[in-house]
Amino acid sequence: MEIVSDVRSHGGRQLVVKHASAATGTDMTFSIFLPPQAEGGGKLPVIWYLSGLTCTHANVTEKGEYRAACAEHGLIFVAPDTSPRGEGVPDDHSGSYDFGLGAGFYVDATQEPFAKNYRMWTYVTEELPALVAAEFQTDMGRQGITGHSMGGHGALTVALSHPGRVSSVSAFAPNVAPSQVPWGEKALGGYLGDEPEQWRQHDSVALIEDGARLDELLVDVGTADPFLNTELKPELLQRACEDAGIDLQLNLREGYDHSYYFISTFMSAHLAWHAERLC
Repeated sequence: MEIVSDVRSHGGRQLVVKHASAATGTDMTFSIFLPPQAEGGGKLPVIWYLSGLTCTHANVTEKGEYRAACAEHGLIFVAPDTSPRGEGVPDDHSGSYDFGLGAGFYVDATQEPFAKNYRMWTYVTEELPALVAAEFQTDMGRQGITGHSMGGHGALTVALSHPGRVSSVSAFAPNVAPSQVPWGEKALGGYLGDEPEQWRQHDSVALIEDGARLDELLVDVGTADPFLNTELKPELLQRACEDAGIDLQLNLREGYDHSYYFISTFMSAHLAWHAERLC
Protein backbone atom coordinates (compact mmCIF):
# COMPACT_ATOMS: atom_id res chain seq x y z
CA MET A 1 0.00 0.00 0.00
CA GLU A 2 1.40 3.39 -1.04
CA ILE A 3 0.12 6.70 0.31
CA VAL A 4 0.15 8.92 -2.76
CA SER A 5 -0.89 12.08 -0.90
CA ASP A 6 -1.76 13.08 2.66
CA VAL A 7 -3.16 16.57 3.28
CA ARG A 8 -4.81 18.29 6.24
CA SER A 9 -8.49 19.23 5.95
CA HIS A 10 -11.14 20.14 8.55
CA GLY A 11 -8.81 18.95 11.29
CA GLY A 12 -8.45 15.53 9.72
CA ARG A 13 -6.40 13.91 6.97
CA GLN A 14 -7.37 13.40 3.34
CA LEU A 15 -5.36 10.52 1.89
CA VAL A 16 -5.08 9.08 -1.59
CA VAL A 17 -3.85 5.48 -1.53
CA LYS A 18 -2.62 3.13 -4.25
CA HIS A 19 -2.25 -0.63 -3.88
CA ALA A 20 -1.88 -3.76 -5.95
CA SER A 21 -5.25 -5.48 -6.32
CA ALA A 22 -5.54 -9.24 -6.52
CA ALA A 23 -9.19 -8.88 -7.60
CA THR A 24 -8.51 -6.76 -10.69
CA GLY A 25 -4.91 -7.72 -11.38
CA THR A 26 -4.01 -4.03 -11.55
CA ASP A 27 -3.01 -1.21 -9.27
CA MET A 28 -6.09 0.45 -7.76
CA THR A 29 -6.44 3.88 -6.18
CA PHE A 30 -8.88 5.05 -3.52
CA SER A 31 -9.26 8.10 -1.30
CA ILE A 32 -9.93 7.99 2.42
CA PHE A 33 -10.75 10.85 4.77
CA LEU A 34 -9.80 10.34 8.41
CA PRO A 35 -11.68 12.85 10.59
CA PRO A 36 -9.96 14.47 13.59
CA GLN A 37 -11.55 11.90 15.93
CA ALA A 38 -9.32 9.25 14.30
CA GLU A 39 -6.33 10.70 16.14
CA GLY A 40 -7.87 9.58 19.44
CA GLY A 41 -7.09 5.96 18.65
CA GLY A 42 -10.66 4.61 18.76
CA LYS A 43 -12.35 2.89 15.85
CA LEU A 44 -14.81 4.97 13.84
CA PRO A 45 -17.76 4.17 11.55
CA VAL A 46 -17.04 4.13 7.83
CA ILE A 47 -19.01 5.40 4.83
CA TRP A 48 -18.32 3.81 1.45
CA TYR A 49 -18.98 6.06 -1.55
CA LEU A 50 -19.27 4.49 -5.01
CA SER A 51 -18.87 6.89 -7.91
CA GLY A 52 -20.65 7.08 -11.26
CA LEU A 53 -19.81 6.73 -14.93
CA THR A 54 -16.52 8.27 -16.15
CA CYS A 55 -15.40 8.99 -12.57
CA THR A 56 -12.34 8.01 -10.56
CA HIS A 57 -11.83 8.40 -6.82
CA ALA A 58 -10.94 12.04 -7.50
CA ASN A 59 -14.37 13.36 -8.50
CA VAL A 60 -16.04 13.10 -5.12
CA THR A 61 -12.76 13.82 -3.32
CA GLU A 62 -12.45 17.15 -5.09
CA LYS A 63 -16.12 18.10 -5.54
CA GLY A 64 -18.17 16.15 -2.98
CA GLU A 65 -17.85 18.57 -0.03
CA TYR A 66 -18.10 15.77 2.53
CA ARG A 67 -15.17 16.52 4.84
CA ALA A 68 -16.83 19.12 7.09
CA ALA A 69 -19.75 16.77 7.81
CA CYS A 70 -17.45 13.79 8.33
CA ALA A 71 -15.35 15.82 10.76
CA GLU A 72 -18.47 16.91 12.63
CA HIS A 73 -19.87 13.39 12.97
CA GLY A 74 -16.64 11.39 13.21
CA LEU A 75 -17.08 9.42 9.98
CA ILE A 76 -14.35 7.83 7.87
CA PHE A 77 -15.15 8.30 4.16
CA VAL A 78 -13.77 5.91 1.53
CA ALA A 79 -14.09 6.43 -2.24
CA PRO A 80 -12.70 3.77 -4.60
CA ASP A 81 -12.20 4.00 -8.34
CA THR A 82 -14.97 2.82 -10.66
CA SER A 83 -13.00 0.34 -12.78
CA PRO A 84 -9.56 -1.20 -13.25
CA ARG A 85 -7.02 0.84 -15.17
CA GLY A 86 -3.58 0.38 -16.63
CA GLU A 87 -1.72 -1.04 -19.58
CA GLY A 88 -3.49 -4.02 -21.07
CA VAL A 89 -6.85 -3.36 -19.40
CA PRO A 90 -9.50 -3.62 -22.14
CA ASP A 91 -11.75 -0.66 -22.90
CA ASP A 92 -14.89 -0.30 -24.99
CA HIS A 93 -13.84 -0.84 -28.61
CA SER A 94 -15.68 2.30 -29.69
CA GLY A 95 -14.40 4.45 -26.83
CA SER A 96 -17.87 4.96 -25.39
CA TYR A 97 -18.13 6.61 -21.97
CA ASP A 98 -20.70 4.16 -20.60
CA PHE A 99 -18.71 0.93 -20.88
CA GLY A 100 -15.14 -0.10 -20.12
CA LEU A 101 -12.74 2.27 -18.37
CA GLY A 102 -14.61 4.39 -15.85
CA ALA A 103 -17.69 2.19 -16.17
CA GLY A 104 -17.06 -1.02 -14.26
CA PHE A 105 -20.67 -1.11 -12.98
CA TYR A 106 -19.60 -2.91 -9.79
CA VAL A 107 -19.94 -6.42 -11.21
CA ASP A 108 -17.52 -9.31 -11.75
CA ALA A 109 -17.35 -9.72 -15.52
CA THR A 110 -17.68 -13.20 -16.98
CA GLN A 111 -17.27 -12.22 -20.64
CA GLU A 112 -13.99 -11.88 -22.51
CA PRO A 113 -11.89 -9.80 -22.72
CA PHE A 114 -13.20 -8.22 -19.50
CA ALA A 115 -13.32 -11.21 -17.12
CA LYS A 116 -9.66 -10.99 -16.09
CA ASN A 117 -9.67 -7.40 -14.80
CA TYR A 118 -13.26 -6.20 -14.39
CA ARG A 119 -13.93 -7.72 -10.98
CA MET A 120 -15.26 -4.65 -9.22
CA TRP A 121 -17.84 -6.57 -7.19
CA THR A 122 -15.13 -8.61 -5.49
CA TYR A 123 -13.00 -5.50 -5.12
CA VAL A 124 -15.61 -3.32 -3.37
CA THR A 125 -17.28 -6.08 -1.32
CA GLU A 126 -14.23 -8.11 -0.24
CA GLU A 127 -10.75 -6.85 -1.06
CA LEU A 128 -11.05 -3.12 -0.33
CA PRO A 129 -13.01 -3.54 2.95
CA ALA A 130 -10.42 -6.05 4.18
CA LEU A 131 -7.57 -3.69 3.32
CA VAL A 132 -9.20 -0.65 4.93
CA ALA A 133 -10.09 -2.62 8.06
CA ALA A 134 -6.50 -3.85 8.38
CA GLU A 135 -4.80 -0.49 7.78
CA PHE A 136 -7.13 2.08 9.35
CA GLN A 137 -9.13 2.47 12.57
CA THR A 138 -12.48 1.50 11.13
CA ASP A 139 -15.32 -0.06 13.08
CA MET A 140 -16.60 -2.60 10.56
CA GLY A 141 -19.64 -3.17 12.74
CA ARG A 142 -20.76 0.34 11.81
CA GLN A 143 -20.75 0.66 8.04
CA GLY A 144 -22.83 2.86 5.74
CA ILE A 145 -22.83 3.00 1.96
CA THR A 146 -23.86 5.58 -0.61
CA GLY A 147 -23.09 6.42 -4.21
CA HIS A 148 -24.06 8.35 -7.31
CA SER A 149 -25.69 7.14 -10.53
CA MET A 150 -23.84 3.93 -11.49
CA GLY A 151 -22.41 4.09 -7.96
CA GLY A 152 -25.88 4.47 -6.52
CA HIS A 153 -26.73 1.24 -8.31
CA GLY A 154 -23.64 -0.30 -6.74
CA ALA A 155 -24.49 0.95 -3.26
CA LEU A 156 -28.02 -0.43 -3.40
CA THR A 157 -27.02 -3.83 -4.75
CA VAL A 158 -24.15 -4.22 -2.28
CA ALA A 159 -26.48 -3.45 0.63
CA LEU A 160 -29.28 -5.67 -0.64
CA SER A 161 -26.88 -8.55 -1.29
CA HIS A 162 -25.16 -8.37 2.11
CA PRO A 163 -27.93 -8.10 4.72
CA GLY A 164 -26.63 -7.06 8.09
CA ARG A 165 -23.30 -5.78 6.81
CA VAL A 166 -24.29 -2.13 6.33
CA SER A 167 -26.43 -0.24 8.82
CA SER A 168 -27.34 2.71 6.59
CA VAL A 169 -27.89 3.02 2.85
CA SER A 170 -28.45 6.05 0.65
CA ALA A 171 -27.98 7.05 -2.98
CA PHE A 172 -27.83 10.06 -5.27
CA ALA A 173 -29.63 9.62 -8.60
CA PRO A 174 -29.13 5.84 -8.68
CA ASN A 175 -29.69 3.49 -11.60
CA VAL A 176 -32.30 1.49 -9.73
CA ALA A 177 -33.17 -1.06 -12.43
CA PRO A 178 -30.23 -1.41 -14.82
CA SER A 179 -31.71 -4.42 -16.57
CA GLN A 180 -34.54 -2.16 -17.80
CA VAL A 181 -32.56 0.84 -19.12
CA PRO A 182 -29.95 1.41 -21.87
CA TRP A 183 -26.91 2.03 -19.63
CA GLY A 184 -27.55 -1.14 -17.69
CA GLU A 185 -28.49 -3.30 -20.64
CA LYS A 186 -25.21 -2.39 -22.34
CA ALA A 187 -23.10 -2.91 -19.22
CA LEU A 188 -24.74 -6.06 -17.90
CA GLY A 189 -24.83 -7.63 -21.34
CA GLY A 190 -21.23 -6.71 -22.07
CA TYR A 191 -19.85 -7.89 -18.73
CA LEU A 192 -22.18 -10.77 -17.86
CA GLY A 193 -23.50 -11.94 -21.22
CA ASP A 194 -27.02 -13.16 -21.87
CA GLU A 195 -27.62 -14.46 -18.35
CA PRO A 196 -30.88 -13.03 -16.94
CA GLU A 197 -30.31 -14.51 -13.48
CA GLN A 198 -26.91 -12.84 -13.20
CA TRP A 199 -28.45 -9.55 -14.31
CA ARG A 200 -31.04 -9.80 -11.54
CA GLN A 201 -28.30 -10.12 -8.93
CA HIS A 202 -27.11 -6.64 -9.93
CA ASP A 203 -30.48 -4.92 -10.23
CA SER A 204 -31.87 -3.43 -7.01
CA VAL A 205 -35.50 -3.58 -8.14
CA ALA A 206 -35.10 -7.22 -9.17
CA LEU A 207 -33.32 -8.05 -5.91
CA ILE A 208 -36.22 -6.60 -3.92
CA GLU A 209 -38.72 -8.47 -6.08
CA ASP A 210 -36.73 -11.65 -5.36
CA GLY A 211 -36.91 -11.14 -1.60
CA ALA A 212 -33.90 -8.98 -0.63
CA ARG A 213 -34.73 -6.43 2.04
CA LEU A 214 -33.50 -3.23 3.68
CA ASP A 215 -35.11 -1.61 6.68
CA GLU A 216 -34.90 1.88 5.21
CA LEU A 217 -33.38 3.79 2.34
CA LEU A 218 -32.66 7.44 1.48
CA VAL A 219 -32.58 8.52 -2.18
CA ASP A 220 -32.23 11.99 -3.70
CA VAL A 221 -32.86 12.72 -7.38
CA GLY A 222 -32.94 16.07 -9.20
CA THR A 223 -36.05 16.92 -11.21
CA ALA A 224 -33.85 18.54 -13.89
CA ASP A 225 -31.66 15.44 -14.23
CA PRO A 226 -31.48 14.71 -17.98
CA PHE A 227 -31.35 10.98 -17.24
CA LEU A 228 -34.34 10.94 -14.89
CA ASN A 229 -36.87 9.30 -17.20
CA THR A 230 -34.54 7.25 -19.40
CA GLU A 231 -31.88 5.77 -17.09
CA LEU A 232 -32.83 6.38 -13.44
CA LYS A 233 -36.58 5.70 -13.20
CA PRO A 234 -36.90 6.16 -9.41
CA GLU A 235 -40.59 5.29 -9.63
CA LEU A 236 -39.58 1.65 -10.20
CA LEU A 237 -37.71 1.62 -6.90
CA GLN A 238 -40.57 3.41 -5.17
CA ARG A 239 -43.04 0.79 -6.37
CA ALA A 240 -40.76 -2.10 -5.38
CA CYS A 241 -40.20 -0.64 -1.90
CA GLU A 242 -43.92 -0.06 -1.38
CA ASP A 243 -44.68 -3.66 -2.34
CA ALA A 244 -41.91 -4.98 -0.05
CA GLY A 245 -42.65 -2.73 2.92
CA ILE A 246 -39.26 -0.98 2.74
CA ASP A 247 -39.20 2.52 4.21
CA LEU A 248 -37.99 4.61 1.27
CA GLN A 249 -37.42 8.34 1.69
CA LEU A 250 -37.36 9.57 -1.92
CA ASN A 251 -36.57 13.26 -2.29
CA LEU A 252 -37.20 14.85 -5.70
CA ARG A 253 -35.03 17.97 -5.61
CA GLU A 254 -36.61 20.68 -7.73
CA GLY A 255 -34.35 22.08 -10.46
CA TYR A 256 -31.25 20.02 -9.64
CA ASP A 257 -29.41 18.04 -12.31
CA HIS A 258 -27.08 15.01 -12.32
CA SER A 259 -23.85 16.83 -11.46
CA TYR A 260 -21.69 17.28 -8.40
CA TYR A 261 -23.39 20.63 -7.83
CA PHE A 262 -26.41 18.50 -6.91
CA ILE A 263 -24.45 15.92 -4.94
CA SER A 264 -22.47 18.46 -2.92
CA THR A 265 -25.64 20.35 -2.03
CA PHE A 266 -27.19 17.35 -0.28
CA MET A 267 -24.08 15.46 0.81
CA SER A 268 -24.11 16.86 4.35
CA ALA A 269 -27.78 15.86 4.78
CA HIS A 270 -26.98 12.31 3.68
CA LEU A 271 -24.01 12.08 6.02
CA ALA A 272 -26.09 13.39 8.94
CA TRP A 273 -28.68 10.71 8.12
CA HIS A 274 -25.97 8.03 8.13
CA ALA A 275 -24.49 9.41 11.38
CA GLU A 276 -27.85 9.08 13.14
CA ARG A 277 -27.74 5.37 12.40
CA LEU A 278 -24.02 4.72 12.91
CA CYS A 279 -22.81 6.97 15.71
